[in-house]
Amino acid sequence: MDTIASLFSFITTPVSWVIVQFHSMYGAIFGPDTGWAWGLSIVSLVVLIRICLIPLFVKQIKSTRNMQALQPKMKAIQERYKSDKQRQSEEMMKLYKETGTNPLSSCLPILAQSPFFFALYRVLSSIANGQTIGVINEDLLASARQAHIFGAPLAAKFTDSAEKVASLGASLTDVRIVTAIMIVMMSASQFFTQRQLMMKNVDLSVKTPYMQQQKMLMYIFPLIFAGMGINFPVGVLVYWLTTNVWTMGQQMYVINQNPTPGSKAQDAYLQRLLKSVTHSGEVKGRRRKNIVKVIVAKGSDRNENERRFFVGLSKAGFAAQADGTVIKSDTIVAEAEGGAAARRQQPKRQTKAQRQSSGAQQPVAKDSEEGSEPAADEATPAPSLEKKPQGSATTEAKGEAQGDKPQRGSRANSGGSRQGKSGQGQRKGQQRPKHPSSKK
Repeated sequence: MDTIASLFSFITTPVSWVIVQFHSMYGAIFGPDTGWAWGLSIVSLVVLIRICLIPLFVKQIKSTRNMQALQPKMKAIQERYKSDKQRQSEEMMKLYKETGTNPLSSCLPILAQSPFFFALYRVLSSIANGQTIGVINEDLLASARQAHIFGAPLAAKFTDSAEKVASLGASLTDVRIVTAIMIVMMSASQFFTQRQLMMKNVDLSVKTPYMQQQKMLMYIFPLIFAGMGINFPVGVLVYWLTTNVWTMGQQMYVINQNPTPGSKAQDAYLQRLLKSVTHSGEVKGRRRKNIVKVIVAKGSDRNENERRFFVGLSKAGFAAQADGTVIKSDTIVAEAEGGAAARRQQPKRQTKAQRQSSGAQQPVAKDSEEGSEPAADEATPAPSLEKKPQGSATTEAKGEAQGDKPQRGSRANSGGSRQGKSGQGQRKGQQRPKHPSSKK
C-alpha cells in the first residue's frame, strides 16, 4: 500500500496542500481544531475540483446526447452485422468518427475526479493511522485527529472497532449514526440525480436499449455507493456527499436552461419561452435567441415540442426569424384562421356509387341546358320517334357546307330524338346498333 501511495504522491501532495490552505482560512474563523474548519476545507476542495471539471462536464452532456441520438443507428448496425463482430466494431467506429462522438466522454468527469478522490482517501487514512502525508506535518495531524463532525472524527469509519474509535476520542454509536445518515444522503442524492436525468432530460421519441440501461443504473449505482460507503472515512463521505449535491444542482441547471431535444424538460422550457415572448414581444437573452435560431434552422426536422412552440407563436401573431428574433404581424393570425376556414369548407368525400351516378347525369344536364337557351324551343313539339330517311341527313350536311347554320333548337330536337330512341331501345330491350352505311 505504501508503494501505491508513493506512486500517487504527485497528486496527494497537491491535495493536502489545498486542504491546508483552506484550513488556515477557516481555522481563523471557527478555530483550527474544529470540525467546521476541516469539514469546510474538504467541501471547498470539492467545489474547486468541480469548477475545474466544468469543461469536461459540458463534453459529457454533448456525448450523452449524441449517444442517445445514435442508438437507433447502432441498433441497426448490430442487427445487420450480428454474425460478424469485427465488421460490427468497424462500422461502430466509423459511425463515431462521422458524428464526432466519443463514448468515453460521458465518463470523463468521473475518471478525472478519481485521482483526487483517491488522494483524499489516502490523506484521511494517514490521519486516522497517525501518519504524516504531503504537507500535513505533526501539528496539523494532531489538529485533524481532534476535529469532529457531529461527534464523529474525520478519519473514523462505520466498520471501525470500538477501540479505534475511542483512540480518536469518540464513541462507536456516534460514529455509526453519523456515517449511516451520510451514506443514506449520499445514495439518495445519487438516485435523485439519475432519476431527474431519466424522467425529464431524455428524448422520449427514441426508444432504445440505452434508456433501459440507464434505468438499471439508476437503481444499481446508489446500492453500490451504499456498500462502498461503510468503508469510507467520515471526511471522504463529506467529499462524496458534496460532489453528489454539486452534480445534482449542476444537472438541474442544465435541464432547466439547456434541455435535451424531444424531452419533457424541453417542452417545459419552450412553453416558458413562449409565455415570455407573448408577454414582452421579443426574445430576451443571447442564449434564448440561439435556441430559437437552431429550431428555425431545423425546418421540417423539428420534433413535436418545437412544432408546438411554433404553433403557439403563430396563434399569438409572431413569426420566428433565422437570427433567433421574432416579428409581430397580424397577417399571420389571419392566414392561420383563413387556412383553417378553408380546411373546414372542403367538400365532403363522395362514395364510388355517388361519383358514378353524378357522372351519368352530367351529359343529360348539358343537353338540357343547350336546348333551353332559345325561347322558341319551349314551344317546339316533342320530336317524332319515326326513322328519318337517309336523304334528310345528306341535305342537312349540304346546307351546312353552303353556310346555312342550323338552329340550336334542331340540335336540341336531334338530342331529344336520340334520347327518345335510347328510351325506345330500353323499352324494347337492348339492340345492336346499325352500321352507318346501312340503307335500312
